[in-house]
Amino acid sequence: MTDGRITTAKLGDDGPEVGVQGLGCMGMNFGYGPSDADASRATLERALELGVTLYDTADAYGAGENERFLSPFFKAHRDELVIATKFALSIPPDDPTRRVIRNDPPYIRQAVEASLKRLDVDVIDLYYMHRRDVNVPIEESVGTMAELVREGKVKHLGLSEVTADELRAAHAVHPIAAVQSEWSLFSRDIETNVVPAARDLGVTLVAYSPLGRGFLTGSFATAEDLSSDDFRRQQPRFTGDNAAANGALLEPIRAVADAHGASVGQIALAWAHQQASLHGLPVIPIPGTRKPSRVEENTAATRIVLTDDELALLDPIAAKVAGNRYADMAFTSAGRE
Repeated sequence: MTDGRITTAKLGDDGPEVGVQGLGCMGMNFGYGPSDADASRATLERALELGVTLYDTADAYGAGENERFLSPFFKAHRDELVIATKFALSIPPDDPTRRVIRNDPPYIRQAVEASLKRLDVDVIDLYYMHRRDVNVPIEESVGTMAELVREGKVKHLGLSEVTADELRAAHAVHPIAAVQSEWSLFSRDIETNVVPAARDLGVTLVAYSPLGRGFLTGSFATAEDLSSDDFRRQQPRFTGDNAAANGALLEPIRAVADAHGASVGQIALAWAHQQASLHGLPVIPIPGTRKPSRVEENTAATRIVLTDDELALLDPIAAKVAGNRYADMAFTSAGRE
């Protein structure tokens, strides 16, 4: 691939072909401290040039501002890319700092109309349930999502942070194209149940935070290095003794990186991509960045192949990680398995 473009993978059995690496867009203008809008726009354009065609956002990112920010880019390239957005994290009008999980049908319909308006598109290519409300039967929620497909408002359905049983129950109602979960050298809990279920059902695994929210790149060593409005300051594995212990776990990744003349981030992404062949299902990591140079670095990782010995060296890392990936794991698949 002399032009640097990445290969493709399929979203589910009946979904579109997309670049084998997507782009997590949350940090473009939300969550990771101050951002540069012009640099973020340049990043979006460079990603598309390199074959990145799956762009991931959510209505909860900046209370809809992330969708609005992405809208001009999406409209300019509508036939070249796949728009993925999500619902479920409702913002109470009396407290904009809170998120309330809602999967009830009236809310789903309200959310999709709001996202369509902010994105300024006629149809959403991949519509995810962002988090699971256990008080609403998943069959009821997915049934409503399936109605959106029949009505032409959504093309394909996805779920995020669901258990294997929840994925199977949802898929029985309507085909699920993609299940999104955190998956990286630091976070491998989904391999026990969710990954096998996705493989058996023909569901693509979209791996968010494959770079451990930047920690696996070495870009920061502790939450104290981050700006006061960076949400990573609230995550247990980046604070205090946990951060110090986890920083030491980067050493074997650095050793592999040196052997390949690559960055530690590229090795983390190469590992994530290689899970596709190891587990027998399509895997599309969606690392986030707002720098064109980082997109070039990240997509180049799709061409790195780790040896069996290197994989064995990296394998023990996740079991040694200190701290959970969220302060409250109840809203993750691992918290309910």
